[in-house]
Amino acid sequence: MKKNNHTFVVLAYKESKYLEECINSLLSQSLKTNIVIATSTPNKYINDIAKKNKIKVIINKENKGIANDFNFAVNCVESNLITIAHQDDIYDKDYAKNIVEKYKNYKNALIFFTNYFEIRNNEKVYSNKNIKIKEKLLFLLKNKKLSSYRFVKRSALRFGNAICCPSVTFCKKNIHLKEIFTSTFTSNMDWLAWERLSKENGSFIYINKKLMGHRVHEESTTTKIIEEGNRTNEDYEMFVKFWPKWIAKILNKFYKNSEKSNKVK
Repeated sequence: MKKNNHTFVVLAYKESKYLEECINSLLSQSLKTNIVIATSTPNKYINDIAKKNKIKVIINKENKGIANDFNFAVNCVESNLITIAHQDDIYDKDYAKNIVEKYKNYKNALIFFTNYFEIRNNEKVYSNKNIKIKEKLLFLLKNKKLSSYRFVKRSALRFGNAICCPSVTFCKKNIHLKEIFTSTFTSNMDWLAWERLSKENGSFIYINKKLMGHRVHEESTTTKIIEEGNRTNEDYEMFVKFWPKWIAKILNKFYKNSEKSNKVK
């Protein structure tokens, strides 16, 4: 595979103290692919880190919110395989290698995504209640022969969002949505994106290896949204896409407790 067929697009926002750690994990990949930074908040901090590491900065001049930032990240480079690297997270050295190897065998894929670990208080957490539940929801997607069936793709979504957003690589040539992400939600933007993609022809290829680390901390966007109380209504709206309203209400009550797992203890 040509080097330019995969790109990590680091989505940088303001001045994250974790940005360079994220970039270092991408520079350390066992399979070297492309790295760029995309931002709608250009500043000296981002530019200095980019210059130090010889990484191109691509500026999104529209600055119309997080959904626009994500769509811009997907489309700002010509590579077919795009991983939106969240600035606070880190990637195992074999992440890109696994994605590229899987693509050779599953050219019809819509997305590739991996298992993950959490980073809490600078410590790696490989198993907790939240991770275990998501692993159970992903059970059917372990069977690659079934991964193109709509029911199987949606099995990872109907009881909650089991797909970790920063672990996802998009295969652009197979995606026909005009925009993958919409501004309908603030908290469940990724869950809605996977729901919409699940109705398209193509596979969700799950790599059951913990190949990236998702950081949970007080300053994260998800944590702030939960603290503002914006998530519960969005959760209900997502459950209604899979279930009758009365079942969606029951599931929403149980799912609300999962918000506690995003708080740093």
